[in-house]
Amino acid sequence: MAYFIDLFSPETYEAFTRSTQGISGFRMRHKGMADRIKAGDVFACYVTRVSRWCGLLEIIEGPFIDNSPIFVSGDDPFVVRFKVRPKVWLPIDQSLPIHDDKVWNGLSFTRTLEKGSIAWTGKVRGSLVRLDDKDGKFLAEALSAQAKLPHTYVLDDVERKKLTTHTVTRQNKVVTVTVPEDTVPTEEVSAPQEAAARESIQVQSLIAQIGARMGMSIWIPRSDRGGVLKEWKIEPQPLLERLPLNYDDTTLRTIEQIDVIWLRGRSIVRAFEVEHTTAVYSGILRMADLLALQPNMDIKLHIVAPVAKRDKVFQEIRRPVFSLLEKGPLAESCTYLSYDSLRELASQKHLSHLSDTVLDEYAEEAE
Repeated sequence: MAYFIDLFSPETYEAFTRSTQGISGFRMRHKGMADRIKAGDVFACYVTRVSRWCGLLEIIEGPFIDNSPIFVSGDDPFVVRFKVRPKVWLPIDQSLPIHDDKVWNGLSFTRTLEKGSIAWTGKVRGSLVRLDDKDGKFLAEALSAQAKLPHTYVLDDVERKKLTTHTVTRQNKVVTVTVPEDTVPTEEVSAPQEAAARESIQVQSLIAQIGARMGMSIWIPRSDRGGVLKEWKIEPQPLLERLPLNYDDTTLRTIEQIDVIWLRGRSIVRAFEVEHTTAVYSGILRMADLLALQPNMDIKLHIVAPVAKRDKVFQEIRRPVFSLLEKGPLAESCTYLSYDSLRELASQKHLSHLSDTVLDEYAEEAE
């Protein structure tokens, strides 16, 4: 028996709670990871935004593909599915906070860290990540004990705000959005702006190098090339002098400003915006502009930012204005990649033999 992480947003947690709790679904990009899972394995369920472990689901059957809605109307993106049996399913105020001392000290990926650290979040960046056997057994025992003798973990004001749901009704579905509070960006205390900007150039260069090792042609905006090439010292660099694309001038000008683009032949494969500012607006706006100009464009979009800005990225991607694009909500086309996950990917020895789809194992969605 193996244990795998099953991520729930507060919205999908509530929907699953109200359902018959017999099906757990995942996006098509998880198909390869899902194929490793078999009957008898267990999903350890984790609620994002509030960082709580909420349940255990035993796999009965799967994976299989089913396009019929589970518990939403209209298109359902969670088509890779398993039949499951709940072994434990806790109310949100009884779910185990990852920062609780017993939980924090019981998990291998948190116990050596300070409570304020965010280094552990990479472990829960996506569903179907396999847990270490000891971690899986620890969570199974802790959640089962909590179900038998429940203890209430009162939600604080910040957690309650994260659980507040706002929706926008589209033609064929209801989309969950965020309504960020109007806050004034504060100066970054941990590092000067110049250091943050330098790190973003290093990451921009790293993305270009990963793509090149995978056999992609690379586009970097002309204004950034000097800084990127200082970090990218290996020759030759497969940078394109012009984009081989047949779009109108407005679209081309928008595309040319994107931080990194991977191309295969005359087709864009993936596009990346590196966000190092406090507000994290510019890259998200550029991605939204691109989809507004070309709603039929089918490429993978990524916002790349430090782990500390992860929640801010998700918050901005899910704004109401970005849910009303003709192509559909920006959150369905654009994912988040952390600096750390890209460095982890870049360290793989056989990167040249991998497909660009390996990024899907590192990307996180704004569920």
